Amino acid sequence: MGRGKLRIYLGAAPGVGKTYAMLSEAHRRVERGTDCVVGFVEHHSRPRTEVMLHGLELIERRELEYRGSTFTEMDVDAILARRPAVALVDELAHTNVPGSRNAKRWQDVEELLQAGIDVVSTVNIQHLESLGDVVETITGVRQRETVPDEVARRADQIELVDMSPQALRRRMAHGNVYKPDKVDAALSNYFRPGNLTALRELALLWVADRVDEYLQEYRGEHNIRSTWQARERIVVGLTGGPEGRTLIRRAARLAEKGAGGEVLAVYIAASDGLTSASPKELALQRTLVEDLGGTFHHVIGDDVSDALLEFARGCNATQIVLGVSRRRSWQYAFSPGVSATVARESGPDLDVHIVTHDEAAKGRGLPVARGARLGRSRIIWGWLTGIAGPALLAVLLSQLVPELGLANDMLLFLTFTVAAALLGGLLPALASAAFGSLLLNYYFTPPLHEFTISDPKNIVAIAIFVGVAVSVASVVDLAARRTHQAARLRAESEILSFLAGSVLRGEDSLGALLERLRETFAMQSVALLERSSEVDPWTTAASVGTGTVVRPEDADVDLPIGDNMALALTGRVLPAEDRRVLGAFAAQAAVVLDRQRLVDEAEKSRELAEANRIRTALLAAVSHDLRTPLAGIKASVTSLRSDDVEWSEDDKAELLEGIEDGADRLAALIGNLLDMSRLNTGTVVPLIRETDLDEVVPMALGGVPEDSVDLDIPETLPMVAVDRGLLERAVANIVENAVKYSPHGESVNVSASALGSRVELRVVDRGPGVPDEAKDRIFEPFQRHGDAPRGAGVGLGLAVARGFTEAIGGTLAAEDTPGGGLTMVLTLPIAEGSHPVSPELPTSAVT
Repeated sequence: MGRGKLRIYLGAAPGVGKTYAMLSEAHRRVERGTDCVVGFVEHHSRPRTEVMLHGLELIERRELEYRGSTFTEMDVDAILARRPAVALVDELAHTNVPGSRNAKRWQDVEELLQAGIDVVSTVNIQHLESLGDVVETITGVRQRETVPDEVARRADQIELVDMSPQALRRRMAHGNVYKPDKVDAALSNYFRPGNLTALRELALLWVADRVDEYLQEYRGEHNIRSTWQARERIVVGLTGGPEGRTLIRRAARLAEKGAGGEVLAVYIAASDGLTSASPKELALQRTLVEDLGGTFHHVIGDDVSDALLEFARGCNATQIVLGVSRRRSWQYAFSPGVSATVARESGPDLDVHIVTHDEAAKGRGLPVARGARLGRSRIIWGWLTGIAGPALLAVLLSQLVPELGLANDMLLFLTFTVAAALLGGLLPALASAAFGSLLLNYYFTPPLHEFTISDPKNIVAIAIFVGVAVSVASVVDLAARRTHQAARLRAESEILSFLAGSVLRGEDSLGALLERLRETFAMQSVALLERSSEVDPWTTAASVGTGTVVRPEDADVDLPIGDNMALALTGRVLPAEDRRVLGAFAAQAAVVLDRQRLVDEAEKSRELAEANRIRTALLAAVSHDLRTPLAGIKASVTSLRSDDVEWSEDDKAELLEGIEDGADRLAALIGNLLDMSRLNTGTVVPLIRETDLDEVVPMALGGVPEDSVDLDIPETLPMVAVDRGLLERAVANIVENAVKYSPHGESVNVSASALGSRVELRVVDRGPGVPDEAKDRIFEPFQRHGDAPRGAGVGLGLAVARGFTEAIGGTLAAEDTPGGGLTMVLTLPIAEGSHPVSPELPTSAVT
């Protein structure tokens, strides 16, 4: 009896249709004659899901008593006794009631699989154990019921049940997921668009990873080395020469001809670090391929052809683009060249394009060999050991132990040769071998104290000594060079990784980048110099360290960046091999400088445009909105002072009330103008203290009618860290705006809830709402959406509310109200030391 197969329907959130899809699959199997039973399905009173259970055999659930209540769980024994071909088991991550056969439902499923029964199950992405922390960060809710990732990974089939956040929210608003009394709470908390989008992305990425695993496993099991042309993936082979830009553009045009084409540029360097590639040219080519939407890769390989083909097959490439060789004609006598070799060995699964260019047959510079750079002191010690050591040894052996034997004498001399190689490299070791052979001849081979050898055997012995000494010295020196080169390449990779990371993170601190450059190369100063043209003097764009120079020619090291920019370093002269990393730093410095200037210019332009807009709006507001209440006050005062009319007490009271209303409107308008002025000038200094929200919000409702607001602020909410006065002003403006636009007879709902490390205050109205494209614009100064009538204010209320909210560390955003209207969401940080309270969500959202 073999193990059963597991099929999982994976969803991003409750309500996407996992159970419905599982039941649909069950009906298809039953129609095909498969013996299929329902082991456990939870329809959550959803009518459409409940209908799908009709026509399927249900296994009775097992009843369990726990703490005075009766619960039902899947009866594993009954399913095992029934022995169907397929069993449907919903909610794989469910935790069973204590006293059940197993603690978790996935363990029940494992028993069914071991018994040879196929299982179809469902699970949400947030219930995978490895994603628990990620989901909590996104939603603020810790999932208590999880399933090990390995259980899901072992599934024979995983099918994603996908639905857009907007469609899921519409489904919930229509009552197809939860009962009407739970819809608003669910939409306002767990099922917000941002949460659903993030969970959907997690589900898509997780499933994509599983697809890759299955594909790699299948190709490995079947030993498939050929390319599967699912989409065009083009590899460009670069040499670091100027022809690389032509190849990259050609590959980009090839990729555009097919849907979903991808370009991968690869530069292959020899493992010994020998290269004639220009760091500046490679930096330009990296930038070009990234601008065209491709990726740049740096690969190490002694055989360029093999490394290139291995890389292409490893990334499942379909085409390779190479340039015509730059070698001269006579150089083909030694090898056919990379292009010809790759074309010959690519096989039928890889198309190779050989592209002509201007650099063809013009020759390539010879690689620049880089020594071990052992340092002066080590070289001196190497020569001393290689020359003085054998001389001292010869004197000691001839005086103390002259009869030790030629073989032993040779081994002792060989020790100094090896030591010389370790300390000073190859040349001191060779000198030590030659000098040692002369000493052996003079002191230890007959006739003694003469540079002649009478016995031919001694000639062979000394020759062997010289050969062994030279060989050992060469191997030791080579090992030292490789060790040095490996350490250097590791350091270079760390530096380049830092630069690549800074680009991805969008870091724009030019001073920090130059300081890292100065520390990397142990220089005294680093300066980025620029000029407007070739005849203008140099100016310093940025500098770090002491003793900076103002001209590139005054520096110990200067590296041009384009025509009118240069990097100048003082302290010491750098070797040629360091210019590769230096070029990467220079290119990054130029990019950061340009980015900083663009950001500054954009900010200045934005400030000027904003100031001009505010100035224009302020003039319009003063010309009408402030004059309107003034006109009413003026008319009422004039009427009261008139001697021509005898006013009754009621008329006088009405006129005085009009004056008071006009003064209140003026005070509110001027107050908002002053608050906006304080925010723009940065003079708002909040006093952050621990505050209970249920004490602040009621105080902010004094400016609206008593029956216009439904207040729901639980006393159990944790305290928030805010400025009480600023929060009260912000809430007052938000509520007054909601009441103003609410239909007659409809009250505004003000509620609060804790969500993770924050508290959300939601102000819900049933007014006309705001379209998505205007939701950010309504928070700008002097904005009144929907052509609000004159006298409705100058459009500063929400701008002031957002400004005060951000000043106290919170956020203010607008969302659609399910069923129509607008919801203002004010998020505040919980005070340090307060305990966050998990929101009350529908059961299936957390189980």
